Amino acid sequence: MSKAIAQPSSSEAVGQKKQTSAIALVNARLIDPASDYDGPGSVILADGVIADVIHGHDAPTGHAGIEVIDCAENAVMPGLIDMRVRTGEPGNEPAETLKSASRAAAAGGVTSFVVLPDTDPVIDEPAMVDFILRRARDIELVHVYPAGAATKACEGRKMAEIGLMDEAGALYFTDGDHVIVDSKILSRVLNYANGFNALIAHRPKEPWLSDGAVATSGEMAARMGLSGVPALAERMAMERDLGLVELTGARFLVDLISTREGLASLERAKARGLDVAASVSINHLMFNEIDIGDYRTFYRLDPPLRAESDRLAMVDALAQGVIDVVVSNHTPRPAEDKRLPFSEAAPGAIGLQTLLPALIGLHLDNDIPLIDLLRAVTSNPAQLLGLEAGRLEKGAPADLLLVDIEAPFALRERDILSNSKNSPFENRTLQGKVLKTLVDGRVVVGT
Repeated sequence: MSKAIAQPSSSEAVGQKKQTSAIALVNARLIDPASDYDGPGSVILADGVIADVIHGHDAPTGHAGIEVIDCAENAVMPGLIDMRVRTGEPGNEPAETLKSASRAAAAGGVTSFVVLPDTDPVIDEPAMVDFILRRARDIELVHVYPAGAATKACEGRKMAEIGLMDEAGALYFTDGDHVIVDSKILSRVLNYANGFNALIAHRPKEPWLSDGAVATSGEMAARMGLSGVPALAERMAMERDLGLVELTGARFLVDLISTREGLASLERAKARGLDVAASVSINHLMFNEIDIGDYRTFYRLDPPLRAESDRLAMVDALAQGVIDVVVSNHTPRPAEDKRLPFSEAAPGAIGLQTLLPALIGLHLDNDIPLIDLLRAVTSNPAQLLGLEAGRLEKGAPADLLLVDIEAPFALRERDILSNSKNSPFENRTLQGKVLKTLVDGRVVVGT
């Protein structure tokens, strides 16, 4: 099918903001996981919200002075919500600033993202929550929200000011990649958060078995001479965490599940009626331990890449709705932190620009309905975080995307808008170009 709208070709296309009184996106394929609708339609935007949604081929009428955009049967969908983004600001701005992350997010169709708290200083008090929110307002590009630290300085020793940070605007609480080893401290965090229905996220990472590991134990790690951690370690950590959730009744997010063993624990917890959700990194849906290849440090991740059987289990669990959320786990690392021997390289990869095309690739390669995959980056995270976004519905925020799902492209280093360039997708052929990104009804990507 011929597509009528060109993809922005440079960073100059990101950040253009055109305020209009009303916009009509017509002749579109609407994909809205919140309403389970995937079909033809139009969307009317006015005053920063969705004024109307029309299903079918009828053109909107009765709206004077509207700027009409013919979508040429391309997809209109809610803007993506990424629950796990790490930036360098504050404290390590050369790796990534909130502005560079926002530009990358807008280019990739992410209209809202949550910043992890393990910055320098740590987001463990209301003033730091307010700092992130004010910086995002100053940038005025996409919605940026902070996650608050669960413990002071993310050290796992003393509970942070969770209640005050919640009032200040933190969306959930986590120590990021830092494990709260002391069960009494984690129990106290869960119990306190349950008092005001706050969401706690925690990595299922057994700290002693994981110490020093850079790969998953097995034939691949042994052949490459890499220190490994058994996949079973994830389930061991999850069982402790889920036991504490059962004890306290708290809302809980299993943060970055990656193994079949962990899935078994997750399914049992959900079957028992615990208020538990789980996230998975897009990297663990797309890659496996073989991708490490010749010690390629862009694939040095935490959790480490797993066996192909684990990857396939994650894809199936996502398709079946066992896994609730997909995140980019955007972790910018400067070149000097990656151009090292594999065991010494810093873990992490950027992913804000590639989250959507990677999901489209999963849809095409695994014959999973795209609407089901998009649910994990739109309505599901919106529900967990208490956001009004993530849906094509009258009155919802006008945060949405126009996407050419059929368009292939190769990601080149020059196209990466993050300050750091550590993408495992670099030079890979991806599918699905973001033609326009709208935030609060403003066109911030595209013309």
